[in-house]
Amino acid sequence: QGVLVPGLGTFAVVPEQINSTEEVYVVRRPVFQLDMDMSCLQELVFPTVMIPGDIIIMPLDYWWLSQTNSLPPDLVRGCVEETILLYSFQLRDRQHPAFAFENIGILSCQDNVLCMQFHCSCIAGLESQDTWVALLLT
Repeated sequence: QGVLVPGLGTFAVVPEQINSTEEVYVVRRPVFQLDMDMSCLQELVFPTVMIPGDIIIMPLDYWWLSQTNSLPPDLVRGCVEETILLYSFQLRDRQHPAFAFENIGILSCQDNVLCMQFHCSCIAGLESQDTWVALLLT
């Protein structure tokens, strides 16, 4: 399943098959598909990531987030929307701050390349059998 963060992009976990000389591995790895206003990304390059059509994409669950921090869902939604808006304005102004997602990774811009770097712990948490293969892929 994937999660759509409106104005930013989609996080998903996708299975990927890797053929080695000895074995076939199927690992689950996190991906991020950017979905921002292109005017924010004028001179930036970002990897094209396609999430397979069979992955179910759900909207960000503001009610669930509100339960984790005891804030009303509308306030959580407003905070998320304002944070994404601020980030897009910073990109438009050629500022390149890192956008950290707790326990997931960091969306950062280095040398005009905007990319999502997943934490090793996030990858390891998704793939317990072939962790080292998933880490190498991601």
